[in-house]
Amino acid sequence: MGVFGGRRKHRDEIIALQEQNANLQAELHRVGALDLLQRQQELANLTKQISQQRARFERDRDEFNTQYAIQRHQLAKLSAEVVQTSDAAVMQDAGVYFYRHVLADAEGYKQRLAAIRQQMQTMIKRKTAVRGSESFHYNNSLAHGRRFVADLSKLMLRAYNAEADVCVRVLKAGNLDSAVSRLETSVRVTAKLGAMAAIRINPEYHALRVLELELTADYLAKKQQEREAERERKAQLREERLAMKEYLREQERLRKEQQHYRNAIAALRGGADPAELAELEAKLADIGEALEGVRERAANIRAGYVYVISNVGAFGDNVVKIGMTRRLDPMDRVRELGDASVPFRFDVHALFFAQDAVGIENELHRRLGDRRVNKVNLRREFFRASPAEVKALLHELAGSLLDYTDAAEAPEYRQSSPSMRVA
Repeated sequence: MGVFGGRRKHRDEIIALQEQNANLQAELHRVGALDLLQRQQELANLTKQISQQRARFERDRDEFNTQYAIQRHQLAKLSAEVVQTSDAAVMQDAGVYFYRHVLADAEGYKQRLAAIRQQMQTMIKRKTAVRGSESFHYNNSLAHGRRFVADLSKLMLRAYNAEADVCVRVLKAGNLDSAVSRLETSVRVTAKLGAMAAIRINPEYHALRVLELELTADYLAKKQQEREAERERKAQLREERLAMKEYLREQERLRKEQQHYRNAIAALRGGADPAELAELEAKLADIGEALEGVRERAANIRAGYVYVISNVGAFGDNVVKIGMTRRLDPMDRVRELGDASVPFRFDVHALFFAQDAVGIENELHRRLGDRRVNKVNLRREFFRASPAEVKALLHELAGSLLDYTDAAEAPEYRQSSPSMRVA
């Protein structure tokens, strides 16, 4: 069976080759039989096909170059927007946000936002938020075309509003520019997809949504400021309560001591040594003066201690904090500031009592206003200034200072620095 099968296979191959040979001979005969005119006609047809293919290639190449140029232009524009957004983010991280629409408080922004949204609702109800062709035909019917444009316009508006709502939800003061750019991209995409029926977002409606983004960013920034101010007010009230408790405790201690000396003087009066009695009366007078001083401190809310402190390990060189406290022991306040929220304790450059400590503090803040580290939350009393510069200002405002330290010792920081460690 293997032998007969092999013979049949060879016979089939021979037959196939013979058929191919016959076909080739017929084709050669056909070509050879063509006269000169026919051969020229066939050559012209081939040349025409080649020209058409070359023209098609050049057309495709020109279209590709045009699209490439458009894409490069869009890339350059997007790159510029990215840089601008990054700059805004850096400014926001530094605590600086420039308001687009300045209102007094967050409630004012809230009311303005409500008015903007009411305008948007009115445009949607009047079907003016989206524009489309009035002469579009569908299946050779104007009525069907208008219905098609109306339905597609609703779909486009829903997509645009969804994008705008996402921008509002994720908005922060620092990424306002990127949110506006994202919304403008949505406008361009809507116009591109709806080009056949001339469907596009009404520029007035888009302007309202951009205004909504700007007001929302302002609202968020103002709300954050008000929260910070409220936090600082509470901290100031806690400071005042602690100071008042100290005053009351000190008054109570001085009254007890005053009564003790009064009793001692009453017991010794009559047969005591006059010198000893005079000494007790002098101490009683000192206690009376101290008690009166505490009462005055409690009554004068502007009196207190002005302090200038720094923390090289936490904030670097030439950054100082300038504040005031009404505590009887001002170092209690300095120690509180150097708690677990910063890695090292503060160094004290100046700490002096003033009857108008509030005025001196405010004037120092005003003169160093352009050097504030945080230009939004004014209760953050850190300034980019050297202790020597603050010393010169204090000499103008408070006169000569008994004690002022220019250099920061920062013992914990310097002992913790790798260059200061001993192997």
